[in-house]
Amino acid sequence: MQRRLGLALWVMLALGLALAQTPVRGGTLQIAVDSSPAGLDPQVATAFATFLITGEIYEGLVEVNERLAVQPSLAESWKISDDGLKYIFKLRPGVTFQNGQPLTSADVVYSFDRVRDPKTGSPLASRFTLVKEVKATGPAEVTFELSQPFAPFLSELSNLVIVPSEYVKGGGDLQRKAVGTGPFQLKEWVPDTYILLERNPHYWRESRPYLDALKFNIVPDAATRQVGLASGTYQFLPNIDPTLAVALKETPGVKLYQSQDLSYSLIGMNASRKPFDNPKVREALNYAIDRKALVQAVYFGNGTPAGPLSPSLKSWSPPTSAWSCYNYNPAKAKELLAQAGYPNGVDFTILTLGSVKTVVDAAQVVQAQIAQAGFRAKIEVLELGKFVQEWRNSNFEAFASLNGGSSDPDGYFYRTFSTGGSTNVFKYSNPQVDQLLNQGRTTTNLEARRKIYARLQVILACQGPIAHLVYGTLFSAARDNVQGFRPTPTRSLASLRDTWLAK
Repeated sequence: MQRRLGLALWVMLALGLALAQTPVRGGTLQIAVDSSPAGLDPQVATAFATFLITGEIYEGLVEVNERLAVQPSLAESWKISDDGLKYIFKLRPGVTFQNGQPLTSADVVYSFDRVRDPKTGSPLASRFTLVKEVKATGPAEVTFELSQPFAPFLSELSNLVIVPSEYVKGGGDLQRKAVGTGPFQLKEWVPDTYILLERNPHYWRESRPYLDALKFNIVPDAATRQVGLASGTYQFLPNIDPTLAVALKETPGVKLYQSQDLSYSLIGMNASRKPFDNPKVREALNYAIDRKALVQAVYFGNGTPAGPLSPSLKSWSPPTSAWSCYNYNPAKAKELLAQAGYPNGVDFTILTLGSVKTVVDAAQVVQAQIAQAGFRAKIEVLELGKFVQEWRNSNFEAFASLNGGSSDPDGYFYRTFSTGGSTNVFKYSNPQVDQLLNQGRTTTNLEARRKIYARLQVILACQGPIAHLVYGTLFSAARDNVQGFRPTPTRSLASLRDTWLAK
């Protein structure tokens, strides 16, 4: 009898746990974010504030999951030719855009051509320089032909979202009216107040999303976001800074998610302007920064000193001890400044993205650190729109910001450091770097690629146009009734399609 009773209790417990894990449909997830996007065009955006929104509206042929592996999305399958020069994608049947138009191969071709068109000004353009041609080889088949083997092609393709060709060619403004194939669609945008996304009722993933809506509340003040989450006004804070994460750690009813960030904080230098046109000055700045102290002062220990690649890419990223300039040495920095013709130090301005507390804090700590080596920096705090404008136009001596990484080194290095690269706002040009970058993307042998990127990092770490600061631990915070969310090093919120609110 006792055995039967115990078995019954076990079955009841198991059933209760199963029910507790069963997704519940409905509800609006109240999200608080620190800034409003400057626009919603996913093919010209550079700011995380935009990607948080467009990532729920648009999709690509493939996507990168939380393990940084490429998996199918709008393409249900693909084949690669024996010579590695042709990728043939079969589109998923029954997919429609949120305006009711069916997804076709013509939309894929148009989306690619739009990114490659110089008039678009897309930061994605440099990712696809080895694509020779894209053809619609059937209503639901697209063939990409490469000019050379391109090892990271699939991971790069995850960045190309598909837009509706007829809508855009008909005069549709993607900056104001987003139209994609994703789980949520744009319902309302009140600038600097909130963006409301509603469930896409025709989404191709069966039963997804579970939520009726996502409301992105624009809340610049971190303390207000903290109080709002603690009180239940907000239910989710994505990609928060370590200061806020520490404050929320012991808050009742709140749980923290974390992963290693692919993104990093940085000081970017304009290599076409004095004093940073001299590589010795750039090297001196690296010696003048105490990255370990930055990890403690700004990230409360939740981070690691940044080299050119994230520690998430374990097989590509050596420890920062591999580069001498990452050893804090103000005396060496002074010596290099003197060799560069600046024995009395230098004066310059750091433009700073004011909407991200980590960036402002890091800039202030760096300002104090580098002063000991003769760098007299003035900090100018800008709002997002102005910062992006100055960044795009290379109108800076230096800037402090966050920069996104990639699941493959080429996705970050080529666009950033190649001569004329689509995000090379630093005006940096180095023939040796260009040669290695081209070798890195066209070499298919994995070990040979690792050696190429190891050589690149030696050059870029000390004399490149970026002083990499810290890769932080990536935190998100949610009320404990938020279920199904999975963090990812890319900062993607794609798993919101699988998220639900427990009753």
